[in-house]
Amino acid sequence: MSWAGKLAKPYRVDDGKKIRLKDFDPSDTGDIRSKEHATELLEKGIAHMAELQNKLYAQDRWGVLLILQAMDADLWEERFRDICAFERYFSHNGIVIRKFFLHLSKQEQKRRFLERLDQPEKNWKFSASDVREREYWDDYMDAYEDMIRNTSTKHSPWFVIPADNKWFTRLVLAAAIVDTLDDLDLSYPKVDAQKRKELQAARRMLSGRGK
Repeated sequence: MSWAGKLAKPYRVDDGKKIRLKDFDPSDTGDIRSKEHATELLEKGIAHMAELQNKLYAQDRWGVLLILQAMDADLWEERFRDICAFERYFSHNGIVIRKFFLHLSKQEQKRRFLERLDQPEKNWKFSASDVREREYWDDYMDAYEDMIRNTSTKHSPWFVIPADNKWFTRLVLAAAIVDTLDDLDLSYPKVDAQKRKELQAARRMLSGRGK
């Protein structure tokens, strides 16, 4: 298994029937113990991702859809069966779906809200409605669990990603994306003999010798 797979696998949910969010620690950082180490790995991950994205474009076979769900986002209201059917349709048509729940603790959310209030340049991020919604924290957790439980599949899994430490969140997101692209076995298209002749003819035309 690649480094990306090892890093992302603990947070992947293919079958959510028995999932409990309280079993996932929002402050978890796996085996990564420092922001500096995470930054170093993230830079390598981004470079790897860029290479894979080039192959994804060149191969022109797959599409990748990434869905992020955080604590302060609009919770969808569509029926779970419809969601699964929609995602299955996409999967059958070459769209790879990966869904990410950014699992934030109530304590860390409070800290970030206070930070937005204390720093004028971040005041625009603050919404009084977010504070009121904190009163329904347990209800939100139940709803998210229900969502993950009913819409996790092998072709469209959820990742419950610890979100208290942004540096680790970014790293796991990058690792999950790299691992997803690696699984597609991407490669640059091979140039056959006929295509080589076309390329040689194009070169002669561009160099002025083909007139």
